Formats: sequence, structure tokens, C-alpha cells
Amino acid sequence: MLEGIIQTIVDWADELGLVGLAFVSATEAAFQPAPPDLLVMPMALAADDSARLLAIFLVVTLSSVFGSLGGYAIGLYGGRPIIQRFADPSTSRKLDHLILKYGDAGVFIAAISPIPYKLLAWTAGAARMDIKTFVLAGLLGRGIRFGLEVFVLGVWGEEFISLLEDPLFWLVSGIASIVAFIPLNKWWRGLDGTDAKASQQN
Repeated sequence: MLEGIIQTIVDWADELGLVGLAFVSATEAAFQPAPPDLLVMPMALAADDSARLLAIFLVVTLSSVFGSLGGYAIGLYGGRPIIQRFADPSTSRKLDHLILKYGDAGVFIAAISPIPYKLLAWTAGAARMDIKTFVLAGLLGRGIRFGLEVFVLGVWGEEFISLLEDPLFWLVSGIASIVAFIPLNKWWRGLDGTDAKASQQN
């Protein structure tokens, strides 16, 4: 059901070009489930000049940060109950510990990571985080995330697609992913406060 909703949103927005991208990017940062990446990737691959790539980057980044202010307001007025009702408890705990442990840098890490941006916005609002810090970290984090995506696909799109057809690429990527996954997974699991509490009790 969720996949159907996401596909419907993406199909509708795709017909509107940059306007549709702005809408999806802004609303995803506040409440809806369709990630703007599903529009950014094909748009970047189809871009025929650097001006178009720059437009895609600016629209997705700025609209995402703008939309996150709506998510911040939801968290500010809805508080922890709305997070507990709609967010995965484990992910929410990890995000809380990420921000608690790393402070302002935690907001940046969350903004650039696969963590749903709306959850970060809700958490920031519920915690009444300094809004300037939240916005600046969002601009930097989302800018890096979407900037790399647009740049790689826009500049090396054909080469990247060719790599995907090369078995050696998948072999090297698989090995690199396994090597990176082990410490990252350990770090990610360690952010869940329940793991630390369980080890202390034992």
C-alpha cells in the first residue's frame, strides 16, 4: 500500500517538472513518505546542461530545508506523542542519542544520512532545538547529499550506468559495502539506548 502511494505521488509530480520536485521535496521533509531522490535521479540523468543540473540541485535542497520547517512546527506543537505514534521507536531513539551525543554535528549527520528527514524535523521541533542551527545544518547536510547525487548522475551519468552493467563493479562494491557495513552497523546499533541499558543490566 505504501509503495503504491509513493509511486502515485512520484508519477504525479514527474509531470510537473521542477515544480513537482519542489512539492515532493518540501512535503517529504514535513510529513509524506515519497523521497525526492526518485525524481532527482532521472531528472539529473536527463539534464542536458549544467544550468539544468544547478536548478535541480537548488530546488531539491532549498525546498527540502523549507519543508523541514513545517516538520519542525509539527514536532513543536505535536510534541513527543506524534513522534511515538508515527515514527519507528528504534530509529527515534537512535536519532535522539545521535543529537544528544554529537550536538549540532548530530543534526548534520542526520541530515545527510538515510534517516527520514521529517523525523529529524519532528525531533528538532519537539526538543525546541535552535532553529538557526537546524536550518544551517539542514542546508549543509541536504546540500551535500543532493549535490553529490546530482553531480555524479549529471556529469558521469552514462559512465555510471555502464559501471552498473559491469560484474567487476558489483564485486568490488559488494566487498567495500561489507567492509564499511560492519563498523557502521555497530555504530548505528550503539546509538539505541536500549542496547546500552541491556549491557549495563547484564
